[in-house]
Amino acid sequence: MVGEQIENYKKGEVNGVSLLHVLAKHFNFQFEIKETVTPGNIVRLYFAYCVVIDGVTYKTGMGDSKKKARVRAAELALMELLPKLERKNSLPHDAVGRKDAISSQIPCVVRDQLNKLMNNHPEFSDCAGTVAAFIIQTSGKYKVVALGTGSFNTKEDICSSGRIVHDSHAIVTARRSLMRFLYRHLLMFFSNIDGLKETSIFECNSASGLFSLKSGITFHLYVNRLPKCAPQILSRMRLNPFSPSSLQANLAISLHLSVEGRVFSVFSSTTDASANKIVSMSSTDKLTQWQVLGFQGALLSHFIEPVYVESIFIGDSGGTDVYGLEISVSQRVEGITSQLPLYYCSIRPQISLVPPVAAHSVSSETVTYSVNWTEGDGSLEVVDGLEGKTTERSPFQSGPTLASRLCKAAMLHRFKLVASNAQRQDLVATSCYREAKTKAKPYQEAKGMLKAYLSQQRFGSWLVKPAAVDNFTS
Repeated sequence: MVGEQIENYKKGEVNGVSLLHVLAKHFNFQFEIKETVTPGNIVRLYFAYCVVIDGVTYKTGMGDSKKKARVRAAELALMELLPKLERKNSLPHDAVGRKDAISSQIPCVVRDQLNKLMNNHPEFSDCAGTVAAFIIQTSGKYKVVALGTGSFNTKEDICSSGRIVHDSHAIVTARRSLMRFLYRHLLMFFSNIDGLKETSIFECNSASGLFSLKSGITFHLYVNRLPKCAPQILSRMRLNPFSPSSLQANLAISLHLSVEGRVFSVFSSTTDASANKIVSMSSTDKLTQWQVLGFQGALLSHFIEPVYVESIFIGDSGGTDVYGLEISVSQRVEGITSQLPLYYCSIRPQISLVPPVAAHSVSSETVTYSVNWTEGDGSLEVVDGLEGKTTERSPFQSGPTLASRLCKAAMLHRFKLVASNAQRQDLVATSCYREAKTKAKPYQEAKGMLKAYLSQQRFGSWLVKPAAVDNFTS
């Protein structure tokens, strides 16, 4: 992954600041980009920055904007740093043994955590077949920190209260569970309890002014089935550009919409996205988005740098090839990094097939249910994917309204709590969920660029949801 990012940097597809972050995490060095003075006390017509790596200061970079100056400083540092790493032969090659070790351990830790949860609540064990989980890796150890199941989005009409979960597909549920994990660790960082701050996965990054993951921490994603709409394009297939198979493949890698568990190409006339129904982008398209914008979302991006996954493991017993998913998640956005704001980049994850951790069931009465769990939870929560609310049988219930702990209103509450702890009164004072999202300027800029890029590449237009969905206040 690091070697690939270096090659992309040399081709101009990754900016220097983003590459420095990748190298710092992989090689475990500390760096900052700090403002300095221009050489020779020249009258300051330009901004000037320098990179400091483990106490060593590199040449000053200048530019007519702060962004250009920081990028130039990173480029100057990399001119010296990369040859040193290459001479030491420390740049990683394809470590087959390491990859195999991860591929064997990831399903085991997911299975163990899943069994632990389901053994306590066997009545929901049929939900396990669609499981998705985020795994944190620290010092060669792996631990599941967020988990979700599900196959549907709600059949309900548009809700403006923020208390309906619109999309309960496994990947989406697991990702929202991961967001709860990230909020929890931000609150741990601000805690006054002895030792709790040190256990947080975050540290303050003076270069970005945001929190970043501590060195040596990476995330992986496990999915028990190929996501819906992951195109079944075999790697051995060679398509004539004008053949029917090629046209079919192009349609397969277009953007797709999900409606009540069914998926349609955005070019299809089968579904009307303007109707008063909740329509979502497909799980595959959301994976593409998250590997560019980060899995943290707009609200958390006020506080933390983008969070990406290094690997995606597909436990699909019927799957034989992940080539189509690789095209969707990585190749559709190849070349976008140079257009993105600082700290955002297109991370190309390693995608592999691994054994499934649970059998898929389609006959159970709980087939519409979605289970979620985050590290630190006392019990799992069960949401009816078609209703978008917690079931009355759920082991965890947040209150009489049956609103899920994954709903947008719950996320806004956590956002305001972190903003208060961070003494960000400007964020505490936001009037509604939409305003809080809109104020995340770099994130919104990156999101706009992603949508425009996909449209320019003729993959279709990204769905714009009705404004009413995000206009709630609490």
